[in-house]
Amino acid sequence: MSTTITPSTAADAVAGPTGTDRPRVRTVSAPIRAIPLHRIVGVELRKSFDTRAGFWLMRSIGAVALLTTGAIIAWAPRAELTYSQFILAIGMPMTVILPIIAALSVTSEWTQRTGLATFTLVPHRGRVLLGKAAGSVLVALVATLVAFAVAALGTVVASRLAGIEPVWDVDVASLVAFGSAIELLLLTGFTLGTLIRASAGAIVAYMIYAFLLPGVLTLLAMYQAWFRDLRPWVDAKLTQEALMNGGLSGDQWAHLAVTSLVWLVIPLIVGVVRVLRAEVK
Repeated sequence: MSTTITPSTAADAVAGPTGTDRPRVRTVSAPIRAIPLHRIVGVELRKSFDTRAGFWLMRSIGAVALLTTGAIIAWAPRAELTYSQFILAIGMPMTVILPIIAALSVTSEWTQRTGLATFTLVPHRGRVLLGKAAGSVLVALVATLVAFAVAALGTVVASRLAGIEPVWDVDVASLVAFGSAIELLLLTGFTLGTLIRASAGAIVAYMIYAFLLPGVLTLLAMYQAWFRDLRPWVDAKLTQEALMNGGLSGDQWAHLAVTSLVWLVIPLIVGVVRVLRAEVK
């Protein structure tokens, strides 16, 4: 709603209590337009780069990819100088860095006390969360493309140094599966951010999910026969790593669907509801 005051004219003037002319106040109804989603996504992307943690995490992706590639060229056997090996090696640190970036995109509103300003400027928390999720997915997509490019460069350089032909043993379906696994891991970090809403807690929770819990489940499957067949249905990290390697069977797709529902979809719904109802201070 906006208000405009037009100058007093013979046609517009009205008489006041004392007989003097006053300008007529007209109210003009104007539609209130919501902030476009692409602008919210752009702001969230910029916020991911502006913070000190985000600054170094983003740059560490490229640095780690180059260091990993150099390590493979220097020490890997000639038989393992293949495109798939470079992609998998570069993808391992990405599975840690990208989920942390996604978690921080949510928790920063509470830990850095910017939530009051953010949710005042955009009084629709669902749109803000959607913008954060879309920005995180775009970051993961760009990082994945960078990983593919660095892996291709490493394959060419390694083959030249070793005096062998480059081995391109990855098809398009495998590349899509690898990228999908990276996105699932990123969304896991995003989910933990919505559930915990504290940077340190979300990072620790993801480390437990990614490293401690798979080890415990592996030991349980080794020593408990009843759990061996059950593990693929409850170990989300196992199914995500299988997707990263590509070539899933029908049973493996079913395992991925169930673990994603239990570990990702349901917790994400709970986390979003908590964010929508949480008090911002």
